Amino acid sequence: MTGLTFLTAAPLRAAETCTQFGPENALPVFLNEKLQLRTTLLCNTAYAALNSGEVHEPLWSAEYLDAEAVQGARKIGRTTNTFVADDRLPAGDGATLADYRGSGFDRGHMVPSADAGTEEIQEQTFTLSNVVPQTAALNEGIWTGVEMAVRAMALREGGVYVVTGPDFTGSSRAIGQDVLVPTATWKAIYDPIRHEAGAYLCQNTDSPTCQTLSVADLAERIGIDPFPGVGEAVKAQAMTLPEPQASPYTPRSRENRAWERLQKRLERKLARAGMKAVRHALEQEQE
Repeated sequence: MTGLTFLTAAPLRAAETCTQFGPENALPVFLNEKLQLRTTLLCNTAYAALNSGEVHEPLWSAEYLDAEAVQGARKIGRTTNTFVADDRLPAGDGATLADYRGSGFDRGHMVPSADAGTEEIQEQTFTLSNVVPQTAALNEGIWTGVEMAVRAMALREGGVYVVTGPDFTGSSRAIGQDVLVPTATWKAIYDPIRHEAGAYLCQNTDSPTCQTLSVADLAERIGIDPFPGVGEAVKAQAMTLPEPQASPYTPRSRENRAWERLQKRLERKLARAGMKAVRHALEQEQE
């Protein structure tokens, strides 16, 4: 990968690089000091991510999503499906491919690959430092619909600041080597044209629902202020966010996927049995 650098993030202090991805050049800051342990700021071409070595995934990914990026992403389409571990992280701080293998959870993008206006940027979104465990029903369903709605908003407004991350409120489950499964994922949006802000919060379940709330309420819940450069009055008032669009993917629960795998095994067995019957019949005719 190219265009990538990293910096160990300073506790409760504005980041010194990648600041172009936050309003007034200010990236998210911690309100909960406990979250600051073992964090690494990762600067990418079109987004910044803060990885936590405690939970082995990003606490947030921040981007400025403009119309040009959305149009570029539509033009190139999906060019890769290959996820990679982020080798910029200190040893043991990042997730690995093995952590997700057989876990029953999707590798859910925080900055979506469909926000990437070039192939290089799209490739960078497939690092595991931009990924959290999501149920298939969330990742392929309403969460995709939220991402689509935000892209439509960026096209209409010309550009919006977006910060996305996991919510660990009440979380107690982990996959692999202690990759914590969030109970929800959130996406905060600031419209610099209208000077309005708001957030989506979506439950990470097999029957997910989403709600909208103010950035101030979200910050109190997650212990992170996504937009420290935005006035408190703006963050206290929840803007009217667009409804999630219809996802083009069929959301599949863990149970549905297990049933699909069972069906495929049965189909293969039946196919093998059928071939044996055909061979047996041909042998009898030859006799």
